[in-house]
Amino acid sequence: MHLLYAFLVLLSLSYGFHPTCPGRCSCDSVYSVQCYRLTELPSTLPSTTKKLYISHSKIPRLQMSSFTQMLALEDFILLASGTESVENDTFKTLSTLKTLELCKNNMLSSLVSLQSLMLDDNNIESVAGPLALPHLKRLSMENNRLHLVPASFFTSLQSLQFLSFSGNFLTKIPINLPKSLLSLKMERNQLKVVRFRDLKHLEHLSHLYLSENSLSSIDGAQILANLTTLELSQNQVQMLPLRLPARLQKLDISNNLIQRVTAQDFHDLRDLKHLFLDNNTVSLFEAGALQMCSQLSNLALEQNLLLSIPLRLPGTLARLDLKGNAIQNIAEMELKDLKQLQVLNLRNNKISALDLKVLEGLPRLRHLYLDGNPWNCTCSLVRAREILKAKGTDVRGGQCAAPAEQQGESWMSSKKIMRQCEHHLHLTEKNKETKKKSKLEEHSRINMDDDYYDYEID
Repeated sequence: MHLLYAFLVLLSLSYGFHPTCPGRCSCDSVYSVQCYRLTELPSTLPSTTKKLYISHSKIPRLQMSSFTQMLALEDFILLASGTESVENDTFKTLSTLKTLELCKNNMLSSLVSLQSLMLDDNNIESVAGPLALPHLKRLSMENNRLHLVPASFFTSLQSLQFLSFSGNFLTKIPINLPKSLLSLKMERNQLKVVRFRDLKHLEHLSHLYLSENSLSSIDGAQILANLTTLELSQNQVQMLPLRLPARLQKLDISNNLIQRVTAQDFHDLRDLKHLFLDNNTVSLFEAGALQMCSQLSNLALEQNLLLSIPLRLPGTLARLDLKGNAIQNIAEMELKDLKQLQVLNLRNNKISALDLKVLEGLPRLRHLYLDGNPWNCTCSLVRAREILKAKGTDVRGGQCAAPAEQQGESWMSSKKIMRQCEHHLHLTEKNKETKKKSKLEEHSRINMDDDYYDYEID
């Protein structure tokens, strides 16, 4: 009897014997259980189990009732166990669960017709391939914890058109991406460089999103001949990208470190419609730099270091944003070609006056933002207001900085300024009438003298 007891003790030490340890399982401690060749999840586990590892089994379905007693479970690993489906809310009761791995199963094998798969916000740390979904067109794995995506992952995804890995920890764009891709989203990762030669097979790619990474330069994107949208906002790019695709329609390179804009940067971009250069440090904008962009309608240059409005902008512009620069004057020659301009944002600059000829040269202007400037509220500015009202332009004005008696008044709505200018206008018109009358009388006398002499000649 003593010999048998000693044997059982040894057996419990070597094989994880535990009074509630299920068959085909090894309970390494009161916290960890490993099982092999099961046909269902174990129904009796130590209540203290924190880690459950199951491998090489035949468990076709996971359901909530199997987990209701696992209140302490933190790690659940199910490896190569033929699992094909998971019941809704299966893991709902596992409030302590930290790790969930379902590798090498057949959970999607029956979904051969699946076209859209969204796996956002799941704390997924790794993926393995291939993912056997031949008809899948849209895959999103945003806001997970991926550091690497193996090339084999995409082997069976040859119909994929829309792919998003935004909000992960990827340091490079995955290779072997499906040739069928139309859109690739890689925002909010840790990219430091983009090797466009690894993407040259993506001949249909039209949208590429690379915002909120750590990119310092972009070169060679022209290899993506059909790219129409390129977003690079919130990186560390110091120069405008070299060799951009000729078909590009939208370029967002806002919130970077760009200082200069030259004609060479945009020489071949004849299809460009939207250009976002706001929140950079642009101080030099070469005259005519965008003249070749013959379809440009939206230009954003807010929050830069411009001292004046760039010269020879495309006449196709419908919106021009210049908020938050250091512009002091608006010259007629700067805006004279913008006959299609509908929105002009000049907020928070250093402008004190408006040239009436500038306003008359903008026939389609509908929205004008002027607040945040040190306005010199003369009657000339009030006349500008009347011109704008007559044009039907919605004007968001600002407060007067001068003269002293007008400080704090709104030049767009102050009745006090209006009364003063009306009085000034009345005096001016009265003086004009007096001068005109004097000239007429003088001219009349001359004519009478002429008549007199004419009569005398006869």
